[in-house]
Amino acid sequence: MKILVLHGPNLNLLGQRETSIYGSATLSSISETLDGIAGDLGVSLTHFQSNHEGELVDKVQAAHGAFHGILVNPAAYTHTSIALRDAFGAVEIPFVEVHLSNIHAREEFRQKSLLADLAVGSVVGFGPSSYFLGLKALVGALS
Repeated sequence: MKILVLHGPNLNLLGQRETSIYGSATLSSISETLDGIAGDLGVSLTHFQSNHEGELVDKVQAAHGAFHGILVNPAAYTHTSIALRDAFGAVEIPFVEVHLSNIHAREEFRQKSLLADLAVGSVVGFGPSSYFLGLKALVGALS
């Protein structure tokens, strides 16, 4: 089973950026742990991070027929990107949305996800564990 892991804008700065909200884990350390969990689950992961909406849309579109599912932290695009939403709707690949922080307890503009109703599920507010729980849930849903 092949899973695409997408990381949205500013996640390349994890560990440096607003650690009181996002914690001290780096994107690299989260990806390494995800790879270990994937190995235990017998799945392979491909990681991609971009600060550019169009690049993320391109990756979602290219995933059609190449991946069984997508684990995505769309970051700020969660609340703004109709293009990303439309890409997920077009390819119909099961995906789980994850967030390090609890978006429902944040600023009002961050509380609405444009992707949540298309997702298999969402895991929010558990720091890096949101990714780990999300991966396990996605693999379970695909099995």
